[in-house]
Amino acid sequence: MGFEKFGNVSFTSQTKASAFVDFLEEGKLCATRCKNCKAEYFPPRADCSACLSSDMEWFEIKGEGELITYTKSIYAPAGFEKDLPYSLALVSFGDLKIFGRLSKSLKDEEIKIGMKLKANILKLPGDRITYEFVAA
Repeated sequence: MGFEKFGNVSFTSQTKASAFVDFLEEGKLCATRCKNCKAEYFPPRADCSACLSSDMEWFEIKGEGELITYTKSIYAPAGFEKDLPYSLALVSFGDLKIFGRLSKSLKDEEIKIGMKLKANILKLPGDRITYEFVAA
C-alpha cells in the first residue's frame, strides 16, 4: 500500500515518502525534516537536497498558517475536471510553505491574503484521502 490512495488521481503507487498517506489516514498532515541539517520539506522527501542525507524524520504540521497567495482554477488536468472550480493556496507555517486546496466551504469573498488557515484531512469517495485548508 502506498500513494495510490492520495487525492483524486494518483500518478504513482509507491514512493519513498508513502508514509505521507498513512499519516493522513491518522488525521495528520506531515512533512519531513533532515536530522542532519534540520532542513524541512513539504511535499515530504526521503532524501535531503541540502546536505544529501537520507536520515529524515516525519513531523506533524500543526496550528494555524497564513495564506500567502492563491488562485482559482477553472481548467483542470485529466482526472480533476469534476472538481472545478477549485482554489489552490500557498500557506506559510513559519519557514515551511505548504501548497494545497482551499476548502470549497470558503466563499470567494472570504478569502483574503494573510487570513489564518489550518489543515483539514478530507476523505474522498472510493477510499481515497487528501487534505485541504479551512478557516482557522
